[in-house]
Amino acid sequence: MMTLFRWGAFVLELRCEAVRWADDEPWPGVVEVQFTDAEGRRWSLFDKAPIFAATGELGPDTSYPVEVTVACAVAEDDGLAGDDQVVTVSTSPHGVTAPDGREEFTVRREQLIR
Repeated sequence: MMTLFRWGAFVLELRCEAVRWADDEPWPGVVEVQFTDAEGRRWSLFDKAPIFAATGELGPDTSYPVEVTVACAVAEDDGLAGDDQVVTVSTSPHGVTAPDGREEFTVRREQLIR
């Protein structure tokens, strides 16, 4: 694991689900992934397929849904240190945002992979 942000956070992976092939352009194609935040709100993220699955298993002919991850970082210095079951993360390591531009989400700790 590598340290990426001045927050002192490690890059983590947020568990998501690729739900559909959204578009062939730009190459290599865009996938929609979804996850549910700690408050039960379902979020969609759209980006190139390799952002979510570097091994090439996502494509227009893939049988969706597929479990994937998106890189994220803890948005607070001690976000993983306490007993809290929720943590605020940023999906900015690869520039992934929700359609409204949001990149910080409060998620359950068990949704993260170190």
